[in-house]
Amino acid sequence: MPTQYQKFSPSNDVTTTKTLLHEVIPITGTIVSGTYSDNNIKNYTHGMFQSVYDYPYLSSSANHIFDITMGYDETSALSASTSTQNAKKINLYNQHAQILLGYTSSTADNVRKFENDLTLDGSGYMKEVVFVNFSRLLAKDQIKKGTFSLTIGTSSVYTAPWALLKTLQDSKATERSGYSSEVGGDYGLLYTNSAGTGPAVGNIFYQAGIAIFTASVFGSSAAGHTQMNIKTDGIDYVLSASAISGTADALRHRVQSISFNNTTEINSVIYFCRVPHNRFNYSSNPTYVSGAQVRVKDVASDTPVSYITTVGLYSSTGELLATAKLSEPLRKDPTNEITLRVRLDY
Repeated sequence: MPTQYQKFSPSNDVTTTKTLLHEVIPITGTIVSGTYSDNNIKNYTHGMFQSVYDYPYLSSSANHIFDITMGYDETSALSASTSTQNAKKINLYNQHAQILLGYTSSTADNVRKFENDLTLDGSGYMKEVVFVNFSRLLAKDQIKKGTFSLTIGTSSVYTAPWALLKTLQDSKATERSGYSSEVGGDYGLLYTNSAGTGPAVGNIFYQAGIAIFTASVFGSSAAGHTQMNIKTDGIDYVLSASAISGTADALRHRVQSISFNNTTEINSVIYFCRVPHNRFNYSSNPTYVSGAQVRVKDVASDTPVSYITTVGLYSSTGELLATAKLSEPLRKDPTNEITLRVRLDY
């Protein structure tokens, strides 16, 4: 138990800092689209989304990668009582929009829509979208801006080799610009080219770890396209006539690769433990004294000396809150002063 304490000056001896650690996350399309004969794909009785694992999900070593689902706005041409799971698809669209974008006003009941720009002005919104919700194991605290990329085949080919590949990427987003902030956190736009030209085809919500892209990247059967065929039917048929799990299968099997950098935020408090020249020159270790005489002093006039091995951080009531061990003992005597930097991460 220490017999003396050195108080901190909040303005001079304590500071805070934040460190961002990034990790590259590559997800290969072979895992997503059938390496394990879909034994790594989990469907649920509620049928509202599909979970993808990096290994057969019944294995104890399997890790959850992401969930995939889809939805459309109630004003979509695909919304009809005859559409399979129509109510669920509408609810999924509205649920994601409500959580990520909020409402148009504090009093209105209208939820905002997913748009192909950062203004949320109500124009040019995406009515039929796919949601890819990445697990926190991969995304950590957030996806790093400007690093997201999803390459998907848009032809009728169901498995590799994929054809008519499109790469969706947040080309214009950086840590400083190219994104907007809403109730669901920061979000950027997804483009089909690295220059970020042309209309955006989706959104990426960085803190939420959710990628959203419009079904129009596959074309429209109404426009004569037959991309994403299951038989001879286009994307509109897949979204409206198939169950959500069937649509997820059709989408998932066309993924060639997904890549992004995640971000781990480490917050720290740094304490500068200052040891003045006239303090802590004697050890509190009971073995420091033998027979009422300091062991390191031969005569009373000798300079006292001690060795600092541990730093203890105490509350104002004297409770020990944390300790820090030095890599080697530091000699302390009246001729020197020491400042020890102690960092607490959380």
